[in-house]
Amino acid sequence: MALPTPLQAFSALPKEGPHDKHTVSGEKMTGAQALVRSLEDLGVTDVFGIPGGAILPVYDAIKDDTKFRFVLTRHEQAAGHAAEGYAVSTGKVGVAIVTSGPGATNIVTAIADAQMDSIPMVVVTGQVGAGAIGTDAFQEADTLGITYPVAKHSFLITNAQDVPRVMAEAYYIAGSGRPGPVVVDFTKSAQNAEMAYSWPPEKILPGYNPVEKAHGRVLTEATTLFQTSHRPVLYVGGGAVRSDAGSQVAQLAHLTGAPIVTTLPARGIVPESDPQVLGMPGMHGTVPAVGAIQQSDLLVAIGTRFSDRVTGRLDHFAPTAKVIHIDIDPAEIGKNRTADVPIVGDIATVLDDLIPKIEAAHAADGTPDLTAWWDQINGWVKDYPLTYDEPTDGSLAPQWVIQQLSAHADPMTIWAAGVGQHQMWSSQYIDFEHPHSWISSGGAGTMGFGLPAAIGAQVGSDRAFGGKKPVWLIDGDGSFQMTSQELATAFQESMPLKIAIINNSVYGMVRQWQTLFYGNHYSQTSLHDGDPTKVSLPTDGTTTPIEDKHSVDVPDFVMLAQAYGCIGLRATTKEEALKAIDIANSVKDRPVLIDFRVWKDAMVFPMVPAGSSNDSIIYKPGVEPLNAGEPSGVGVGITPGAVPAAIGSASASSATSETSPDATSGASESGTASTWEEK
Repeated sequence: MALPTPLQAFSALPKEGPHDKHTVSGEKMTGAQALVRSLEDLGVTDVFGIPGGAILPVYDAIKDDTKFRFVLTRHEQAAGHAAEGYAVSTGKVGVAIVTSGPGATNIVTAIADAQMDSIPMVVVTGQVGAGAIGTDAFQEADTLGITYPVAKHSFLITNAQDVPRVMAEAYYIAGSGRPGPVVVDFTKSAQNAEMAYSWPPEKILPGYNPVEKAHGRVLTEATTLFQTSHRPVLYVGGGAVRSDAGSQVAQLAHLTGAPIVTTLPARGIVPESDPQVLGMPGMHGTVPAVGAIQQSDLLVAIGTRFSDRVTGRLDHFAPTAKVIHIDIDPAEIGKNRTADVPIVGDIATVLDDLIPKIEAAHAADGTPDLTAWWDQINGWVKDYPLTYDEPTDGSLAPQWVIQQLSAHADPMTIWAAGVGQHQMWSSQYIDFEHPHSWISSGGAGTMGFGLPAAIGAQVGSDRAFGGKKPVWLIDGDGSFQMTSQELATAFQESMPLKIAIINNSVYGMVRQWQTLFYGNHYSQTSLHDGDPTKVSLPTDGTTTPIEDKHSVDVPDFVMLAQAYGCIGLRATTKEEALKAIDIANSVKDRPVLIDFRVWKDAMVFPMVPAGSSNDSIIYKPGVEPLNAGEPSGVGVGITPGAVPAAIGSASASSATSETSPDATSGASESGTASTWEEK
């Protein structure tokens, strides 16, 4: 028998009954006013959202003198992603307020995205009055039941007096332990009811006690493994970023001599210019990063979850390595890979305690000799730098565009991305030198994430850094169109946001898979937004279509930007691209969008085909530097030991290729669970 969802269970309770009559002291106000006051007392300075009927009392309580800035987005999903971008760029808890029913369901995608990437966020949703729950009232939805599986925690407020306590608990839960999204579903009856406000409230969270400090025994065991390892690797994930543990990770690497590989959310936690940083592991990882993991004898997983995008075929992942797994969430340890030394605790705290033990062991027993290990790694670095083919159709190479964006950007730039090929190229070719400088949807792989997340990052830059950190969004033409209406938000908030559309006129990553695994059958991946195509237009006064003699793009991104009050530019040559980048960097009062026309046949390499061992990584067509016998095409439609002829011929026809100037800093690809193959 299926158990009832939370709101179904709630609806079975009596709607009428005696209320709690005990007197509570405090300032008299409504529940809606209490929610706004609670946010102020929590120190929240920026909120994103859209009003609606079931949350209108809360919006009525937001006045000109309210202490937080409210940013009105154009879609509830965008409000959630903006709160995510704000949280990642500042390290604070992001906050969004939306209405019930479709408003709440629209933001579920952002909630699920934040849960996958451990982003601290509080989402307040309106709900119909408590007496109407379960009656199919207008814009009623079981928000509690819907969000339970995809949020860290969900609350339902039916009593106005509970508002301060619930908001304090929600904010604390979102930002503590393993961060994540917390939902507060707020009935309209509780919003309108009177309550007595006092602060701070007493939080009631029995059983919620995140472990931050590790036990000394496991630290000793970890030290022993470091002392006996000759091929160690630090495999660093987003949890280390959430813990602000960049300096500790760098210190551990320099102390032990271990190379660093960083998953997609962890890019920049240690500067890419550090020679011990090998880039990103996994499906689109650099050869040095993937090779180091595969041949390691000690894999130190730091705030990461052994995602399928990193591990490839799990039973072939790092087959000879002992594993130290450090994570604040005990549920992650042993979930995908058994840990020889499991360490539960906050990353920064654990490393602060572990490093002195390793220093003492070095003083007593000496430092392991890693010369042979680094000789092998440096061989991969030298022989397999990032490389790409020049277009054969006269368009721009997308990798070159991203290299130029990075080269001409302020070193403090915050980078955001949508999801797809451009996301992977950005991870490969941007020089990340600072933590919290890369915002990307990893675990959920949410197309449409980029623009609203960049808006949130811009608000975060204004608030936390005085606007001194510029924000660049690198987006695909497909991903961008899913939330392009947020140009209105960016313009009306006078944001100097820079937007680079890597426009190949197709769903690029899906098309790459169609080329590799589906016999060049390009089903429903052409967008015609960068390819001039003829369209049928009606004649004046009739409904008879005629073929227009002029080619059009749908949409014309330059005209779209201008329609929203932004500056729109287009670049089809390298000269135009460089000029457009300079213009964008000089504009300070409004968004600038550049439509870069790039080669639709460009592909993301290196690549590990899904379901294959990481040893089958394809550096470029026909080159598999780690393959020890298993064909790269096992189970994925590639002829064993080969790459489809269409790819090989495309590569052979290219006249030139370029490499990144510093293979150790160019880094790599998909790491933490990016499900881009879906779209």
